[in-house]
Amino acid sequence: MTEESLIEYPCDFPIKIMGKSQQGFTQSILAIVKMHAPDFDDTTIEVRASKSGTYLSLTCTIQATSRTQLDSIYQALHAHPMVTMLL
Repeated sequence: MTEESLIEYPCDFPIKIMGKSQQGFTQSILAIVKMHAPDFDDTTIEVRASKSGTYLSLTCTIQATSRTQLDSIYQALHAHPMVTMLL
């Protein structure tokens, strides 16, 4: 049985990553994203700080090519100790 996807590939796919605001957070996340989506333009990353400045939210919109690629990115980000939440 094959599992149908609701997403048509390739497509622009936003990934939101949240974590504590700390040195190296953005660079670490970019390294993971670029490992799985080498064509990601890191100048397009959206960075937002929480009201208190304790947390950072990064939005990386990648050109997703497959469900396997997305699963790999989410698994790598989820395993990273600086990541608090993924959307």
